[in-house]
Amino acid sequence: MKMITKIVVLVLISVLVLSVSGENRAKWMQDRGWGVMTHYLADLVKQDNKLNMTPNEWNKLIDNFNVSAIASQLNAVKTGYYQITIGQNSGYYLSPNAVYDSIVGIKPSRLSTRDLVLDLYEALNKHNIKLMVYLPSGAPVGDQSAVTALNFTNGPHRNLEFQLKWEKVIAEWSKRWGEKVSGWWFDGVYWPNLMYRFCDPPNFKSFAAAARAGNPQSSIAFNEGVIYRVVPISPDADFTAGEINEPQLVTVRYNVNGTVDGTQVHFLSYLGQNWGRGKPRFTVEQVVNYTKLFWSYGAAVTWDVPIELNGTISQPFIDQLTEVGKAFKQRT
Repeated sequence: MKMITKIVVLVLISVLVLSVSGENRAKWMQDRGWGVMTHYLADLVKQDNKLNMTPNEWNKLIDNFNVSAIASQLNAVKTGYYQITIGQNSGYYLSPNAVYDSIVGIKPSRLSTRDLVLDLYEALNKHNIKLMVYLPSGAPVGDQSAVTALNFTNGPHRNLEFQLKWEKVIAEWSKRWGEKVSGWWFDGVYWPNLMYRFCDPPNFKSFAAAARAGNPQSSIAFNEGVIYRVVPISPDADFTAGEINEPQLVTVRYNVNGTVDGTQVHFLSYLGQNWGRGKPRFTVEQVVNYTKLFWSYGAAVTWDVPIELNGTISQPFIDQLTEVGKAFKQRT
């Protein structure tokens, strides 16, 4: 009996370890195969639509974002997950955050009153589509007041004071959203040795802990930039950021069941002329073939597409995404 009890305990410990491993946290991405990303950013919206961006204008835009419509579109193309930008360089974000406002102190706040992330979750969840979010690892460099308040210096610096503040901001969002957000994609991790690879916090571990404050099972990626060979950046990352411009150039080595050194392989590229902009640059056949190439590595793939002011995706991109969905159905 003692031996049987010992075996049971060991099995339970193994299950517990697997339940918190990076491979386990990101396995759902491989299972779902592919997702869609959109850039809904104040500076892009301003440039493309010649708007005078103000906090009031930003709130109007966010209030008019039709979550039900895009959820229906994503359900129709049969994607497994959707990723949206929280904000970027302009300092305008599409969800409120009390910690950010208390640190930055800009009035009126550039953060929307409506929590678009929560509303997107409610719409997507009806169709069993998971939600992921995008956030830069640095301060909004286009907003000097925020940069100063956050103690951020752009470039290869430790940025210790900034990182401690930014982790509090991230944790505030994570706790607000809880298990409603299944993953985080952090941009701009260009100097990992100088900023994050330390034994003492702030480091990769504390950075990841902040993102998982509300959901311990949340999948996380840190983006070093455009890199065509899959190279895991940290044991605290669950999937590769996978930012690429030219899909045909990818290289995957030492692949084991869709992972490289324990990190889920993932690629992210755009179907427009650039991130969040332009008409389709590929034919439907090319999009499907590139997607199949990624799947051959056991990878998940996220395709970025432009988005309309009301939050919907235009028909040319829906046509391409529809064929990806059909290919995935045939694959499974």
